[in-house]
Amino acid sequence: MRRQALVGVLGVVLVLGAGCGIPAASDVRVDGKGGTATEAGAVDGRRSEPPSRTASGSSDYEAFVRNFLSAAAGEPDQAYERVKKFIAPEHRTRLQEKKGSEVGLTVVRLRDQVFTGNSDLTTTVKVKVQQVGVLRANGTLAPPVATESEYEFRLRSGALNGDGEDERAGLYVLDPPNVLLLSDVALQQYYQDEAIYFWNSNRDQLVPDQRYLPYSVPNERRVNEVVKWLVAGPSDWLRPGVVGLPDRTELINNATGANNRWEVNLEMSGDDQNRIDQLITQLAWSLGDLEGELELKIRNNAQPVQDLRERRTSHKLYPISESPQRFCVYEGVIRPLDFTPEPIGAVPVTAEANRNVVSAGLARGRDRILAAMVVGAGKGRQRLAVGAGVSPIGVLNQGGPDFASISPPVWLRTADSRPALGLVVADGKLYRFDQAATMQLVPLNLPPGQVTAVSAALDGQRVALIVGGRLYVAAVNLDGGGVSIGPPRQLVTSLTGLTAVDWGREDRLVVAGSAGQPAIYELSVDGALETPLKTDVGAKVNHLAAYPANGTVQLPSGAFMYEANGVSYRSSPFDRIQPDQVREIEPPPAGIRPANPSAPFFLY
Repeated sequence: MRRQALVGVLGVVLVLGAGCGIPAASDVRVDGKGGTATEAGAVDGRRSEPPSRTASGSSDYEAFVRNFLSAAAGEPDQAYERVKKFIAPEHRTRLQEKKGSEVGLTVVRLRDQVFTGNSDLTTTVKVKVQQVGVLRANGTLAPPVATESEYEFRLRSGALNGDGEDERAGLYVLDPPNVLLLSDVALQQYYQDEAIYFWNSNRDQLVPDQRYLPYSVPNERRVNEVVKWLVAGPSDWLRPGVVGLPDRTELINNATGANNRWEVNLEMSGDDQNRIDQLITQLAWSLGDLEGELELKIRNNAQPVQDLRERRTSHKLYPISESPQRFCVYEGVIRPLDFTPEPIGAVPVTAEANRNVVSAGLARGRDRILAAMVVGAGKGRQRLAVGAGVSPIGVLNQGGPDFASISPPVWLRTADSRPALGLVVADGKLYRFDQAATMQLVPLNLPPGQVTAVSAALDGQRVALIVGGRLYVAAVNLDGGGVSIGPPRQLVTSLTGLTAVDWGREDRLVVAGSAGQPAIYELSVDGALETPLKTDVGAKVNHLAAYPANGTVQLPSGAFMYEANGVSYRSSPFDRIQPDQVREIEPPPAGIRPANPSAPFFLY
């Protein structure tokens, strides 16, 4: 207790960082699934339970606060009990407990911790935070409800007398917050981020939905949790773009498993064998990398036993089969990029159509190429040129109006042969376009603001948007041949001044903005998990293109490219894209500096 007494007398104030473990200027990518060394109570090399109250001793205040903000992690029905162990017995009634599905953890991103000693031998803690969201009992991270940017509480020693300090006694929290707090770091450490899948409205494409499962849940119960999530339906923001299981679907008893054989018994209306077969595929992918056999029963009637791995292998997630190829715009012409050993592709538009290009978005469809290009229209204006067909495409339609500025166009991929549609930002507004280059304004259920960027996920049913400087995700509905965007969900990020976004994985976004200086981060689709990818970009990123990592066709090296201050770069490793990496160009005359490649993108 002597150390606390000294702090109280001198009134010392300590200001500490959030302790996220990532230096401000680090370019090291941190794997969100990494963790602590294997120890008792660990799963797959990771702790399954957060540290105890006394693990940090009585003098390491910062570690104690970090552990306190981890205490709620785990299965929700015991969250209050775990947190109350950190709270002094006389203050535990201040927590307003909730039960069952009402249990929610307030996930925060730590900014600063300030410790101030008091004359009564307690220490006041002020924790500055950014609200990230609410982790619900069903594994979803809902948008934040709380608005506090700071939480204040006190600490006291657990020692029984004031004459000495007993490290084993630990610390206690006094005047605790009336919510269950969970740091974003603890979310990464004690939860597995999972993807469960729902069919789109056309039932030809699975769409991922982000969930979190405590590491403390064993595989024997993991199947049960995933099935309950599927029965309960998709996340609120994704619901407009997908379909859930039939109404009144219920789990009969608990899903069971032993010796790598899993049994699921559902009460589900209808006897459509095709729908049942689709449900098996949905379950196989929603159970991720779980191995073994699945026996699905519908009202106790068993379906043929399915091997989970074989099911995933025979029913690919995405309708792609060829490796991605890199291109850029070089002096107004689309050119291939050469990053050996990656495949080098031929430009899929003819030389006659490949002129005055500012940026482009190309995609592979069923036996065809989809081409959308922003081209110069004279007097500083730009126009959209669109075409589809067998490569190389020779005719591109330019039926739309001219604009002062148009973003790189993106295609909404579909698994069938319906007419292709895409999205583009023009003069601060979002438009859909078709193969005839007809553009129609897409309404957004958001406060007025300039739209500055749009990108589409590989499944074609989700988009990311930057509107009014804020980042959003939204579901896409393509029913009826049009494009409607569901109510967008805002994501919380440490970055400010957002300028560009693309999908880096099915559950991750690559986002450019400022972290005190221009930077590029990876952000989970719900905003909870944030990783710096490059923190010394040096200039504002005005163009960003990523190849979304997936289990169908992988990319052997860097996953994204960007342009800043007129210079283009690739990732992994971070290198400038040089003119000699651009194929099919003539070297400039002696003494003339070659042009810089611009607007790099992937064809896949």
